[in-house]
Amino acid sequence: MKFLIAILGVLVIFGLTYAASNNKKEIRYRPLFVMIVLQVLLAFALLNTGIGEFLVKGFAGVFETLLGYAAEGINFVFGGIANEGAGPFFLNVLLPIVFISALIGILQYTRILPFVIKYIGLVLSKINGMGKLESYNAVASAVLGQSEVFISVKKQIGLLPKHRMYTLCASAMSTVSMSIVGAYMTMIEPKYVVTALVLNLFGGFIIASILNPYKVSPEEDILEVQEEEKQSFFEMLGEYILDGFKVAIVVAAMLIGFVAAIAMVNGIFSGIFGISFQEMLGYLFAPIAFVMGVPWKEAVDAGSIMATKLVSNEFVAMLDLGKMTDLSGRTVGIVSVFLVSFANFSSIGIIAGAVKGLHEKQGNVVARFGLRLLFGATMVSVLSATIAGLFL
Repeated sequence: MKFLIAILGVLVIFGLTYAASNNKKEIRYRPLFVMIVLQVLLAFALLNTGIGEFLVKGFAGVFETLLGYAAEGINFVFGGIANEGAGPFFLNVLLPIVFISALIGILQYTRILPFVIKYIGLVLSKINGMGKLESYNAVASAVLGQSEVFISVKKQIGLLPKHRMYTLCASAMSTVSMSIVGAYMTMIEPKYVVTALVLNLFGGFIIASILNPYKVSPEEDILEVQEEEKQSFFEMLGEYILDGFKVAIVVAAMLIGFVAAIAMVNGIFSGIFGISFQEMLGYLFAPIAFVMGVPWKEAVDAGSIMATKLVSNEFVAMLDLGKMTDLSGRTVGIVSVFLVSFANFSSIGIIAGAVKGLHEKQGNVVARFGLRLLFGATMVSVLSATIAGLFL
């Protein structure tokens, strides 16, 4: 039964995306088929094989070790602030971002990351049929983050037509940065985080290839990666540490605001309508949850979490998911994969602002297709969750 529902889910996703396509005649189906097959194979390998389990455990183990190192610095500064055996969310989940950001800076400075990102992108461009820039940007977004990635291609931003700019922004919204992957792994199972990271990479190309198809000519297919301004090692390290701290503070501020706002709106709706705002959204999203593979009896609860992620962010939704202890393991897995992306309303402003800071005209272009961007990124998350549901 779950295979039939998965097929239905994929058909619904493709149907909705096809209906919104801006150039149906340009859609190339061969790369789409190849990438869907790759998604299925990768999901099977990561969720249902010993090799996949080994890789996930290894990946999770690396982050567990890094979080342990981060805890050394946090305990030195904030030791004794929490009760014995307890740890505030900000200290245990968000502040480790500072150390992970510093590590990314070191790998950038030593030219290890740029080398890996560039050549993985070149390999991907052979599979997805898109340009080298689009493929590079997708991999770079998954490492550097949805704002920082545009700095590395800022020389080309002003020269890109609207359709290529859309693909770059869609990749940034569909993936998550490595600096916060460790935080996710403290909130949901690492295997779902890893699975989502891999599936979203290909899912972004699949949805963009339907929603926004185009061909890149050899003359246009040029990749110019902006070299970072030369700094001393300790200048760079200090900059990345501060950047990581800013991210932690921003996420904390957004959590305070969004959790409080949702609690207030829930209270108002419960008082007037006898049903909370999140429950109402749950009914709206329940059909989507069902075609993703969630059992119908749990579809409303799952839909509520999905809607929370869309209107607030993935951290708020992950916290809510953790509170729902009566959901089946299958539902938890499908929803967890859905949550691992930056597809929410606030990301429209973040991405448009990042591009605008580098090129004002292009920033305005991004702001105009913001809702279309969110639709595409959400379809990527739904597709990844549907594929993962086949093997849960």
